[in-house]
Amino acid sequence: MSSTAPRTTATAGDSESSAVAGTLPTAYLDRLPKADLHCHLIGTVRASTFAELARREKLALPDEPERIFADINSLPPDPALYRHTRIPVPQGPSAGEPAVSYSLFQASNWVVEVLRDADDLTRIVYEAFEDAHTSSATRHLELFFDAVPPHLESLGYRGSIEAYAEGIRLAERDFGMTGRMIAGIDRSQSGEHALELVRRVVDHPHEYVAGIGLDNLETKGPPERFADAYALAGAAGLGRTAHSSEHAPTAVNTITCLDLLGCDRIDHGYYVLEDDDVVARVRDEGVAFTVVSTTSRRSWRPWRRASIEAMLDAGLTLIPASDDPGMFPTTLAAEYRIMSESIGATADQLRAMSLAGVDASWLPTAEKATLRSRFETEIAALDTEFGVAAG
Repeated sequence: MSSTAPRTTATAGDSESSAVAGTLPTAYLDRLPKADLHCHLIGTVRASTFAELARREKLALPDEPERIFADINSLPPDPALYRHTRIPVPQGPSAGEPAVSYSLFQASNWVVEVLRDADDLTRIVYEAFEDAHTSSATRHLELFFDAVPPHLESLGYRGSIEAYAEGIRLAERDFGMTGRMIAGIDRSQSGEHALELVRRVVDHPHEYVAGIGLDNLETKGPPERFADAYALAGAAGLGRTAHSSEHAPTAVNTITCLDLLGCDRIDHGYYVLEDDDVVARVRDEGVAFTVVSTTSRRSWRPWRRASIEAMLDAGLTLIPASDDPGMFPTTLAAEYRIMSESIGATADQLRAMSLAGVDASWLPTAEKATLRSRFETEIAALDTEFGVAAG
């Protein structure tokens, strides 16, 4: 594989501070119809909801729940891994980091601890949809869910899925949205554990569970460990995605996800920029990448944005996502604004991202066609209202 110079000369500091002339109006970006294909349910929980449930359960915490959420700041992995990447990765803390940092994983574990019954699960799903609808004009949302924690095992897999599904049904009724769930595979676990999880999904099919996704720190588990689980999911017709080329500074994992795991989209993918041959391939094949400019690793945010800018310049198919919006915090609309104002995506590129979110979704074919038509109608109306030339 090639190791020639990257297609862009952007550095991590450039895109953090730059503002691009001629950006779309904020109101246009906020109202642009969106699909969010990379969003973790636990990461959507509101600080106020966490606070209420933590107090209900009398959970002992080192600080007030709202303060913990405000101070989420995951520390980067070993900086030695990132000394020679094409786009420099910051090696130290960034300005404005909190005096006491809480990792995203620690905060997520605390949230899971205070979820006690089906009503809690339905509530957090509904609130995730409500916030996406209200803040970002999100029309379709696909949520990662994790394994049922021991204190909720009385619900069983089917009971927990039904609780999640009820939240989606209520959101569909109240907000006119569509939604699906993604069974998350914790890559720090074994391949056998993943296979058992997927077997449970396959043996108990549900209309709202559309696929599987590999998450947790990429350095915790290589994608090839999960080949059998992904093969079973593919045979059952489930969608497949994976967090890849996010923490491991290599493009090889993304090729493994595509060729061995059969993924039809990739979450993150920034380190594909390490190899020009991979960049050319994923561009030519139109591989969709769900990208997120904001991360709980605050020092990495400039690097993330410079990487996304380079991916955009290379002609890759990018779909903004929110990832863990309640904890970063961010919104999908904010991610589109960053795309426009800091990264420099054009109006045509932003429209294309909006529509790519529909095309890469795991809705059934007929529903996808209906949603795409809705997006096209809404975009045309926005273009007329704001006097933006159609691409």
